[in-house]
Amino acid sequence: MAQGEKYTKTKKIVIVAIDILLYHLSILLSFYVRYQGNIPLYNYQSYEQAGIYIFVLFALLNLLFGVYILYNKSITDFLYLTVIIQIITTISITAVTFIGRWFTFPRSVLFISFVISTIILFIWRVIVYKFYERFSGSKKVMVVGKEQDIKNAIFNIGSAKSKRHVIKYAVVSNYFENVQNNLDKIDIVYLTSGVDKEVQSKIYDLLVYKKKKIFLTTSFENLLLVNPNIMNIEDESIIEISNFEISAEDDLIKRIMDIIFSVVLIVVASPIMLITALLVKITSPGPVLYKQVRITKDGKEFNVLKFRSMSATAEKDSGPVLASSNDARVTTVGKYIRSLRIDELPQLFNVLKGDMSVVGPRPERPFFVNQFKEENPHYYLRHNVRAGITGYAQVYGKYASDFNSKLNFDLLYIKKYSLLLDIKIMLQTIKILFDKVSSKGLDEDDAKKNKEIPKNIKYLS
Repeated sequence: MAQGEKYTKTKKIVIVAIDILLYHLSILLSFYVRYQGNIPLYNYQSYEQAGIYIFVLFALLNLLFGVYILYNKSITDFLYLTVIIQIITTISITAVTFIGRWFTFPRSVLFISFVISTIILFIWRVIVYKFYERFSGSKKVMVVGKEQDIKNAIFNIGSAKSKRHVIKYAVVSNYFENVQNNLDKIDIVYLTSGVDKEVQSKIYDLLVYKKKKIFLTTSFENLLLVNPNIMNIEDESIIEISNFEISAEDDLIKRIMDIIFSVVLIVVASPIMLITALLVKITSPGPVLYKQVRITKDGKEFNVLKFRSMSATAEKDSGPVLASSNDARVTTVGKYIRSLRIDELPQLFNVLKGDMSVVGPRPERPFFVNQFKEENPHYYLRHNVRAGITGYAQVYGKYASDFNSKLNFDLLYIKKYSLLLDIKIMLQTIKILFDKVSSKGLDEDDAKKNKEIPKNIKYLS
């Protein structure tokens, strides 16, 4: 492990430790506020006995929500995350103290600590983020590859919330020479697709020698190398490439978790579903539920269930079309239930039936699947797993991403699959409800901007 990596991990451990300390101090302060300095011993002892479970839970939630990954965050993200995590932590502590029979841990202290800890932790995280921005600084990036690939990279990095990475140079030809001549002016080289293998190898050698960071695209060739199995046969080490599939054991565990989660959430969300059904029925003519043929595991067709958010004749004349921002077909109630993802709650019955999973690639319609297969020969690989209500692409990408970008996210999810990853995606889906970008459709303005290159980037050819 490189010294820099050790240092980064040490900083994260210190930040986590201070987070836990601040949360502890928040609870102590809440006790003082609640009892005006005269804290009953039997009340405080319950907190002490439950403390280890509370702090482990608190740290785990922050890790799963990605609080300590700073490069792709904004201050608004930290506000959302802090509020969401503290709500979940408060509810979870209530359950923990009930299970552990620590009944004398006052609920009033918990509610006061929610307010105090949210304020203190948010201020602390803003301070950490500002220090990160100041001392880590922005990293100058050189993008190397074909012009169209470079345009996509420039747009994606340029539209990121954080300005951690700033593109300074775009190399469209004479790749090695331009990288070599300008290497001292940049920190990272981002190699996109289309660079000759021999030239790529020379650039790799140069960057490794000069200790520069390398970024690569999630092309099919690069995705193949994710999560390899290293084998040793006699005097030779061999890299065994893993397939784009989930093992039978993991798939069984995933299915059991899907059944448990869908049953619990159907019970919990039943009042919301009932109210939504009434609002849809009252405000627009047509059925409450909308059925549409989608594709899931092994290319199987099924009827996905949603609360209807568009007019009943939305595609009567146009035929199948992708949803877009400010879609005129969306009803008044539909705008709200789509933005909060309430329209997708009936899909829990699809999960219970086995057509879908809670987490997986979003199911597409046969019309678009056939179209995407023609454009990308690897599209079929996303059907090696069940389609999902939420997924890697929804959490880490944008709803408005093109199908190739979504496919890369889906294939990366399959390659990196673990039960912990599913839990992480489910938790981080909560944050998406606060992010307007995630619930938007395809934006034509964004597509146009994708072709516009900022004037401050120097082209090298």
